Amino acid sequence: MTDARHGTAALTFLKGHGTENDFVIVPDPDGLLDLSAAQVARLCDRRAGIGGDGLLRVVRSAAHPEAAALADRAEWFMDYRNSDGSIAEMCGNGVRVFARYLQRAGLAEAGDLAVATRAGLRQVHIAKDGDDGTSGDVTVGMGRAAFPGGDVTVTVGSRAWPALNVNMGNPHAVVFVADLDDAGDLYRAPGVVPAEAYPTGTNVEFVVDRGPRHVAMRVHERGSGETRSCGTGACAVMVAAARRDGLDPAETGRPVTYTVDVPGGRLVITENTDGRIEMTGPAVVVAEGVAEAALVAGILPV
Repeated sequence: MTDARHGTAALTFLKGHGTENDFVIVPDPDGLLDLSAAQVARLCDRRAGIGGDGLLRVVRSAAHPEAAALADRAEWFMDYRNSDGSIAEMCGNGVRVFARYLQRAGLAEAGDLAVATRAGLRQVHIAKDGDDGTSGDVTVGMGRAAFPGGDVTVTVGSRAWPALNVNMGNPHAVVFVADLDDAGDLYRAPGVVPAEAYPTGTNVEFVVDRGPRHVAMRVHERGSGETRSCGTGACAVMVAAARRDGLDPAETGRPVTYTVDVPGGRLVITENTDGRIEMTGPAVVVAEGVAEAALVAGILPV
C-alpha cells in the first residue's frame, strides 16, 4: 500500500493476543514480503517497534514454498517467527489469533477451518460469538505429543530439577516445582542438559499444582524469553501432568482434560483417546495500523 502522507510504501499490520501472548499480524496473502530475521525483530521490539512475542505472517499456502503441498487442504499458511526473528515450527496461541484475524478479515467464518503450519496441518474451530457480544473461544487441534525420551535436567542458578522432554511440533522441557518463583526471572534461558537433547534449543515450562487436574505454569519461550502464555507449552504441561498422575487416555479409553493457568489467562486442554490434543482459549485482535516507512525499510517489494 501507499502512505499518502509521504508518498512511500507502508506496511499494514494488526496486533492481537491469545491469553496475552501477543503478536504482530502481517497480512501478505500473495507472499510478496521479504522478512529478514532483523526486520522481524525490529517490528517485535517493544520500545522501538510495534511490540510482540512473535510475528504472524498471513500467506496463502499456494504462495509459500513451505506450504504449497498443503494448499489443497488449507488455504492459509501461518508463517510464524519468534520475536528475535528466528523461525518456529508452531505456536498454539498464534494459531488461535491467526484464525481470529481470518474471521475478522472476512476470510473465514465461525466453524471449522484448517491452517497450515511448519508443524503440519492444524484443525481450528471458531465458536460463535456470545449473545452478550463477546467473541467465542477458539479451539485448535494440536496433534499428538511425542516423548523423545532420555534424562533431561533443567537448572536455574544452583538449583536443578528433572524434566520431561515433550515435543508438540516444537520442543519443550517440563519441570514440576514447589513454587513458580523457583523459575527465577526467565529473562535468560534456563540451563538444560544434555544439550544434544534439544539441538535447536527448547521452551522450558515450570509447573505447580492448583487443584485436581488444574495446574499453573510459567514459560521461557525459545527466541522470545518469558511470555505471558505459550499454547504448545500448555499442551506439553497438560500431558506431562497427566502422565505424572497416571492418566493416559490411550490406556483408560477416556479423554482427560486439564485447566492450565498462565500469567495471561486460562487455557483448557483435552487429550483424546487417540492421543490427539485440543486446546481451547480466547483470541483477540486489538488494533490495526500502518507502520512508518523507516520501520519497514527493505521489507516491502519494490
